[in-house]
Amino acid sequence: MSITKPETTVLKNYIGGQWVASSGTETLEVPNPATGEVLARVPISTKEDVDQAVQAAKKAFATWKDVPVPKRARIMFSFHHLLNQHHEELAELVVQENGKAYKEAYGEIQRGIECVEFAAGAPTLLMGESLSNIAEEIDSEMFRYPLGVVAGITPFNFPMMVPLWMFPLAIVCGNTFVLKPSERTPILANKLAELFTEAGVPPGVLNVVHGAHEVVNALIDHEDIRAISFVGSQPVAKYVYERTAAQGKRVQALSGAKNHHIVMPDADVETAVQHVISSAFGSAGQRCMACSAVVIVGENETFVRRLKQKADELIIGNGIDPEVLLTPVIRQSHREKVLGYIQKGIEEGAVLLRDGRKEMDDRPEGNFLGPTIFDYVTPDMTIAKEEIFAPVLSLLRANDLDEALSYIRKSRYGNGATIYTKDAKAVRKFREEADAGMLGINVGVPATMAFFPFSGWKDSFYGDLHVNGKDGVNFYTRKKMITSRFDF
Repeated sequence: MSITKPETTVLKNYIGGQWVASSGTETLEVPNPATGEVLARVPISTKEDVDQAVQAAKKAFATWKDVPVPKRARIMFSFHHLLNQHHEELAELVVQENGKAYKEAYGEIQRGIECVEFAAGAPTLLMGESLSNIAEEIDSEMFRYPLGVVAGITPFNFPMMVPLWMFPLAIVCGNTFVLKPSERTPILANKLAELFTEAGVPPGVLNVVHGAHEVVNALIDHEDIRAISFVGSQPVAKYVYERTAAQGKRVQALSGAKNHHIVMPDADVETAVQHVISSAFGSAGQRCMACSAVVIVGENETFVRRLKQKADELIIGNGIDPEVLLTPVIRQSHREKVLGYIQKGIEEGAVLLRDGRKEMDDRPEGNFLGPTIFDYVTPDMTIAKEEIFAPVLSLLRANDLDEALSYIRKSRYGNGATIYTKDAKAVRKFREEADAGMLGINVGVPATMAFFPFSGWKDSFYGDLHVNGKDGVNFYTRKKMITSRFDF
């Protein structure tokens, strides 16, 4: 008796409160990065699908913008409750389609939930301002209003957290939303839409359209889209920013990174090693706040030795195993690109302290790459300048803090930087002179909480208003000023 393998599910778009098949004829596989198992197929949607979603959002906006702010906030409270109820299930979905370790996936869900908590404070966040007697018998007031239909384009590496950076705050501000999740990790987005609907949001307020380049361009160019929020690679972020801004629309485009960690001579070696290992190799190095370059100030061979020892001890494997820290990269094609960077580092004269390629043969079924460490990297080398987005770490040497800071200034990116030291004077100098938007003091991943802006600088961000915090509220609202006189 022959057994027929069931056909892999093709995901649907979520438009106007309904699950709708894409009009596109192409689909892509969504494999588990650790096993290669195909979890689903994602449709490559069309411009027509995007227009259908935008029209649904536009129709919903006509009434959603007038829903009282406290009522919008109560929907966020319900959504928050549901996310907590499904915390473990959501974490498992992240592990399956993204590949990251369960502990990190669980933490990602928590960070996403915190974004919803922030959005639930809408009655306070959306308050305006007023001043009486700006002139004789004249008062002035400022009110916030939503923009209309807005869109979000999100990356594969945080399929839960990044969408929740965007649509809860945008929607609670009175906008309606079209989400384009990464075609590499689309499954969780549909689950979020399902839970958000269960929380009570009306049809059309949140829409999900799967796809690739055509969907991105269609969202940017659609005349009814008022703003675009994007997170992804530097070339695409710049493209999205320029194409969107050229049409006079609001845009925030979060980009790549090359985050430096400075290890001072007085640093606690064990603390620094622990944080660098977790930051550089957690999520397989696929996060824009990962440590990708360590600047060792002075001679500190103890740090180098302990770093390699800890890297050798890392458990590599499927993220569903609670003991695993280092998980696979997202796709085989990305691993091939990373292997090219490793070869480039060797050719340019860096010392390959630990070769992560040797672990690849042990796990042929997944996209695995072991922790890779280069020593004696110089700032002009390719591996020191470009974002690799993988478990590849560069060690640079500096004579003093000034030289270490100069390496950060030379970088085109400016997402984050960290210093390990007990010296208050060094901390203050680092705080004032490090050319990056998010700094850590003895902290491995200095990412901000939802009530502060995610504040990248230089080529790590294109736009004016960052995601999260007051910046996020300002991005998703416009201000109306009223000047009143009543002396008649």
